Amino acid sequence: MSRKPSLAEGETSRTACARALIRTGVDEKSGELLTSAALVERVGWCTDLVAQMAGQLLAEHWSAADVNTLASGMDAGGRKLPSNAWMALRRLGWSIAPDEGVKVNDRIVRMAQEQAGRALRSVKWRADVVDGALAAWPAEPNKRTPKEWDQVRAAIPGGEYLPSSIIRSRTRQITAFERKHGRLALDVFELEPTPRVPRMLLLAACDGQQATIERSATEPAKALLRLQLPTRPDPQKYTDWTWVACPITLPPTVPACAVIHLPTLRITGGKVRADVAYTHPVPKTQRTGHTVALGMDWGLNTLLSAGMARLHDDGRITTLGSGTQFRAAGVLAKQYRLRRISERLHAKTDHYARLAAPALKGKAATLAKEIRRVSQRRSNLNDALAWAAARWAVDQAIATKATVIYLEDLRSMEAGGMGRTMNTRLSQTVRGQVADRMRHLAAEVGIAVVTVPPRNTSKHCPHCLTPLRHRKAPDRPTVSGWKWAICPGCGWQGDRDQGAWRRIAARGLTHQTKTNTDRASGTMMIRSVVDELEAKAVITAIPKTSRTDRSKTGPTRPRTNRLTPRRREVPSPARPWGRAGQRPEGHAPTDRPRLPRAAHRHQSVTTISTPTNRHRPRGAALGAGFHLHAHASPPRWAEPTPDPMARIGSPS
Repeated sequence: MSRKPSLAEGETSRTACARALIRTGVDEKSGELLTSAALVERVGWCTDLVAQMAGQLLAEHWSAADVNTLASGMDAGGRKLPSNAWMALRRLGWSIAPDEGVKVNDRIVRMAQEQAGRALRSVKWRADVVDGALAAWPAEPNKRTPKEWDQVRAAIPGGEYLPSSIIRSRTRQITAFERKHGRLALDVFELEPTPRVPRMLLLAACDGQQATIERSATEPAKALLRLQLPTRPDPQKYTDWTWVACPITLPPTVPACAVIHLPTLRITGGKVRADVAYTHPVPKTQRTGHTVALGMDWGLNTLLSAGMARLHDDGRITTLGSGTQFRAAGVLAKQYRLRRISERLHAKTDHYARLAAPALKGKAATLAKEIRRVSQRRSNLNDALAWAAARWAVDQAIATKATVIYLEDLRSMEAGGMGRTMNTRLSQTVRGQVADRMRHLAAEVGIAVVTVPPRNTSKHCPHCLTPLRHRKAPDRPTVSGWKWAICPGCGWQGDRDQGAWRRIAARGLTHQTKTNTDRASGTMMIRSVVDELEAKAVITAIPKTSRTDRSKTGPTRPRTNRLTPRRREVPSPARPWGRAGQRPEGHAPTDRPRLPRAAHRHQSVTTISTPTNRHRPRGAALGAGFHLHAHASPPRWAEPTPDPMARIGSPS
């Protein structure tokens, strides 16, 4: 079977990954049916052998000289190194062998070399950043001057567009080492110990002699994975390895036309999980030539504010509708509560460690287990929020037939100056995860996701580029704030985020010829703003129709002459005495009151003053789950459709 899908005109191949669970297997030699526990045990023996060899290989070559040799891409003879990590390590002569008396085949050694080679290649970027920070070490590490910032960016390869937050974090790491040892570190290999090797099987480094995978011809959602696993933790001979057939149920996200590849196996939560890679055809994304774009602005409680902009042939940029929002105030509030719980648990654990009492070991173990549980809840909540926001954003682009989504590049944003609580909430938003998920989902439908510089997107008017005056709310125009924006030039006013997405979309459409594609990650970005193009990035206001103009534009909608209402609004008769039941008045339901719909709570895009009564969501108290707290305003891309029930009379 071919490992490449067939492509049509205008398509390209895309490789993605899906998670699957391996529940059971069959030992082909003995015919024994392996339970989930037995399969976990045998896969665990194999991962232990691979992790041990990979750890030894990493410890031997965890140095600047070996990492630079691997990153150079050339061997001692001047030949180009292969792209596969295990082949590159063998070309350099970096070999490893299992312990004496343990018998493994060459494919097991390949997986260990592949895992170690990937770790050594990934540390090269961190080493360059640390070397650049050390070469241009400032007089005051906590406060660099503009000249010192230019020096450190020049010392780092590709540092011109590197987020400043990364440079600051590495500076703090070096400063902590200096406080502890009284000197600066030599390189990243002195700052960081040898990384821990995860227990996994990279079957992609193997061939058919170790593992094979085949998709069912009759059931596309089924696949069969065959691999060799040991029958004991220390196999002494090759007969201690047997073939095991494991059926896999592919998730529905894997298309039927996709070509699947050998997965990566890992043990999580007492189960064997497989990360199945697959390749399938998708429409090509265009770097330029966009006329309809979706602008996205980041926020806190209003996580995303979005709207559509259109570039006309004459260069004008107009918007359609007033935009929409994705609000996640309830989810972020829950995330904030979990963070406070985690901080208290860590404080208790540190207190028990300082006491060092033998009687507290049991309590410390219980706290450690609870910390892992809370951390898992926070991770799952962030993941669910990121997928929900990304799915919503891509659906908005599909509905408006947009070919590109423009986002703010906020990688360098650091929260500060807004109080401890607000700074913490801003620093824990999941913007990076949302952007990654958005690129993943948009690539399936051929929509490009491009980041633009965030400079002055919320400061200048989208119609005339005049600096805005920010107020607390539209009904409090004299109170300084940040949410409501008023333009002293053209008179435009609106929500700060609603003006920002207009500026982002207009900037992206005018600067689309300056879009660059990163070779390593494939992400698209506009790195800088050109003043000549920025002057054209204005939104042309569409003239509004006068309300006094009552001229007819079409036939009058017929109205019913029925006097009977559609619902029964006549009061019910008085309830009789006794146990006899009586239907309540009107159309009131008789069952349990339902929870309020999430889409109807505080969904208006018009900002008003903060309500005096505190919002207490019922979903958290009643356990309604995630989606009651993450809700979006209805889109306003077009005029509202006529009500189909307008011509229908009373059902009675």
